[in-house]
Amino acid sequence: MEGTNPVNKKLAAVLSGGAVLVLALSGCSDDDGNKKLDDWAKKVCDTAVQAQSKKIADANAAIKKQTADNSSPEEVKKTDSQAFQDISDAYKDRSAALKKAGAPPVDDGEKKLNAAVKELDGLSKSYADLKAQTDKLDTKNQSAFADDLAKVAEELGKLSKSENTAQKQLEAGDVGKAMRDQDSCKAGSSPSAS
Repeated sequence: MEGTNPVNKKLAAVLSGGAVLVLALSGCSDDDGNKKLDDWAKKVCDTAVQAQSKKIADANAAIKKQTADNSSPEEVKKTDSQAFQDISDAYKDRSAALKKAGAPPVDDGEKKLNAAVKELDGLSKSYADLKAQTDKLDTKNQSAFADDLAKVAEELGKLSKSENTAQKQLEAGDVGKAMRDQDSCKAGSSPSAS
């Protein structure tokens, strides 16, 4: 059991870093913005941010908890697998909510929306792939388990470094200001502080 602990701590640290990027959506803003953009931002924040951010934060917390508990390989595998599934679902739900909201009423809104949706769908698939990798881990062989878990952590590390470019472009400028004014986006960002 001890052989898996440092690797799982690394996995939790990498996942935590990725979750912070995901949750770095909001802050504070005084800008009044325009009505159409505010309406769009409210729709996105109410449906695409708060619940998904909570799901990602909860998944991250689950991994951290079982790391702190010196969990068995079986528990590590089960928790990590569920966490990756939850994160995959959160990205998929966020993508669907953006598609439903449509393009923001700004220059290149459609182009930015399509790029963000494509990115979110890709992230959803990547986390689903991590879940599949985790589901194949052999918990009976401690050494193989630790090695394979390290590979999962490495993939997660690469994934967390490449996240959110298109989302950040979508949420730049006036769109970002409008989103930061929404209470549901502010609430959705709070787990990043922990």
